[in-house]
Amino acid sequence: MKRVVCAVVAALLSVCAVEGGEPASIEGQVLLRETGEPVAGATVILLETGALTITDRQGEFQFEGVRPGRYHLNAHLDSALRGDSEVVLATPGETVRPRLLLSFSIQRTEITVSAKGKPESTFEAFQSTHSLSLLDLARAESIAAGLGEAIGNQPGTGIAWRGFGPGSSRPLIRGFDGDRVLIMTDDLPTGSISSNSGDHAETFNPLAYERVEVVKGPATLLYGSNAMGGVVNAISSHTGFSSHPDGLQGYLQGSGGTANALGGGAAGLDYAQGRWRFWGGVNGLRTGDYATPSGKIENSRTRSANGYGGFGWFGDRAFVSFGVRTNYGAYGNPFAGDFHGHHHHDHHEEDHDLHEHDEEGEDDHDHHEEEGEHEDEELRIDLEMRQQAFQVNWGLRDLGSVLDGFVMKLSYATYEHEEIEFEGSLRRIGTRFDNDQFVYRGVFEQNRRGPLSGRFGFSGLERDYSAAGEEALAPPVDQQSFALFALEELNFERVKFQFGGRLETSRYNPAFAERAHGHADQAEDAHEGHGHEEEHHEEEHHEGEHHEEEIPDAVRRRFTGASAAAGMHADLWPGGAFVANVSHSYRVPALEELYNLGPHVGTLIFEVGDPGLKAERGNGLDLSLRQQAGRIDGEVNLFYYDFSNFVFPFATGEEESGLPVVNFVQRDSRFTGAEARLGIGFRPDFRLNLGLDLVDAQDTQTGTPMPRIPPLRGRVGLEYRNKGLSLRPELVLANRQSQTFDLETPTAGYAVVNLRASYTIPTPAAIHQFSADVFNAGDRLYRNHSSFIKDLAPEMGRGVRFSYMLRFF
Repeated sequence: MKRVVCAVVAALLSVCAVEGGEPASIEGQVLLRETGEPVAGATVILLETGALTITDRQGEFQFEGVRPGRYHLNAHLDSALRGDSEVVLATPGETVRPRLLLSFSIQRTEITVSAKGKPESTFEAFQSTHSLSLLDLARAESIAAGLGEAIGNQPGTGIAWRGFGPGSSRPLIRGFDGDRVLIMTDDLPTGSISSNSGDHAETFNPLAYERVEVVKGPATLLYGSNAMGGVVNAISSHTGFSSHPDGLQGYLQGSGGTANALGGGAAGLDYAQGRWRFWGGVNGLRTGDYATPSGKIENSRTRSANGYGGFGWFGDRAFVSFGVRTNYGAYGNPFAGDFHGHHHHDHHEEDHDLHEHDEEGEDDHDHHEEEGEHEDEELRIDLEMRQQAFQVNWGLRDLGSVLDGFVMKLSYATYEHEEIEFEGSLRRIGTRFDNDQFVYRGVFEQNRRGPLSGRFGFSGLERDYSAAGEEALAPPVDQQSFALFALEELNFERVKFQFGGRLETSRYNPAFAERAHGHADQAEDAHEGHGHEEEHHEEEHHEGEHHEEEIPDAVRRRFTGASAAAGMHADLWPGGAFVANVSHSYRVPALEELYNLGPHVGTLIFEVGDPGLKAERGNGLDLSLRQQAGRIDGEVNLFYYDFSNFVFPFATGEEESGLPVVNFVQRDSRFTGAEARLGIGFRPDFRLNLGLDLVDAQDTQTGTPMPRIPPLRGRVGLEYRNKGLSLRPELVLANRQSQTFDLETPTAGYAVVNLRASYTIPTPAAIHQFSADVFNAGDRLYRNHSSFIKDLAPEMGRGVRFSYMLRFF
């Protein structure tokens, strides 16, 4: 790995001496169509290069040193104004002076970076994407306490959410959950462990980023095997080439409301002076126990606090930036104490207090005696998370005739997670997780040659995972991965083709320990069965030393495999396109699927992993029909994914520690579904929004449905906009879900009414947005089928939220 990085740096140094032709300049202005006033703080992007800049107080922008050619310029300002695009021709030594007009509109233009690693409109992207701006997130954050709720309550997008209460909500994409949905910040994995349990949450606050993007369908080519189901990527503006006018800009946000006593605020500043840029911000959010039509859900409160800061130097041909983020989260686990009660006291003889009692030097006899006094007290479970992440980014561009640029991102994150048990007056840490992670990613951008453009690169991960306590189901594990990838595009204007591949190798190195609970025979079977092509045995010279000892609870594994994809994007008419993609995906089994063994309250099952699991392989087909012109816009997406060796939680019918025993096995499976979104503008200020999505996922060998698959969902909404005023009533519908996994119960359908309103005031130096939301206006009792505790905890009842967002420039 080190040799590869050194070779990359040497190659960069050698190509930096190559000079390009005489450059051109693009200097322009962004104005508000209705008034002709300049728009400050608008983002202007050269889509072909990914370069971006921010307009100054006169609405002016410029790009220096542009290679001659044809470019698409896009200007946008969050979701307050409709963006504008223009094609410009940059000729050698000349200056182009375009003018872009933003306007109040019920339609909007979305930009995505995550689909292919550089900016493009969602209409032009090969994969189906969904993007939320900072103003969108401010409105969502005023309602939701977790990431899943913030982005997942939008039928027609294929995005739902699951959780063990509001604090732990996490997105589902097209029915895919857990390790098959990759959560990232600035193109790098966050370093949390939210994927391995239903009661684990993401730590970052979306308000610390410019936008959050969701890529639906296999994103394995660019981001790795655990992006098989899709990607959620939070993007800031500090990790690539960018330019800003000198001076201070930033944002302030506040929110509050009823039904769960929500209150929160956020602030961020960004100061630029010449080539230098400095930034920082803080945010916090709290909620109480939330209310439903049938009463409050005890221990559902949440707390979070986040801070970030950094600085960077941004030149014409190079940049470097440094950033740090710190995240804290605490939330209650509703009803977790009831499930812990089934097996909690069975483990006292082997558990050790991980908190203050050991520090005070009390002996085990006194410790257990105190616990015995509270044996009949109600048990409450809270979770606390702490994370620190450090990131370094640097890049070069205009590298010569072959390469346009290179960007390297490196991140080191430390993560701690404690599950705290309160029993009477006793506070003890039942389980503690530690996850340290170093990740890196380097991407080369090619210069366009005729119709051909593209990018290629490498990425890697070093992870150190450990857990101690009652739910330490897996041994400590060191995990490494390394990948090479490429994504190429042939653009013939009306028809584009995209193709690429990824080669990835991963290794798990677990600590060796004895199998407990009488499952040593399973470990031995897995150990003897390691004849698969992905598996790799190490330390064979120790075999003689250990042949008379207990079978270890895990074995080392190595996996190597490839993913590939090809797609076509064809313009059918002005503003209309057909997109088709075929893909082959490769996924390495997750750590918990390989090594977990024991009662897992976060998933409400007794998990039995299999160290002999093979890699998953899938073949998929995605079809999309899009319209984005005139008064009608929308898209229809159809998808079909067929998997071999899909890791499946097979219920044995037995119980242990009061929980059903589930073995991780491998079966063939398939996922099919559709998403439809349609917007009809009856008048320039009045619009009808419709949405529909469904997923059908089954184990094809037995016909058993997959767990927590969302039901058929629909949305009917109206939008009225008069300049800055926006009114958006909507009806959200869900069908009854009776296609259930063995351990699930059917969930009734529902209809929920939401009323949303906002008023946006753009000025030359700032943009203000006031929002009010009435959710579940009819106080309907309903349940989210994807929730782990849906049978015990319905969703939130009627509530009102208010929020205010200020962005100043």
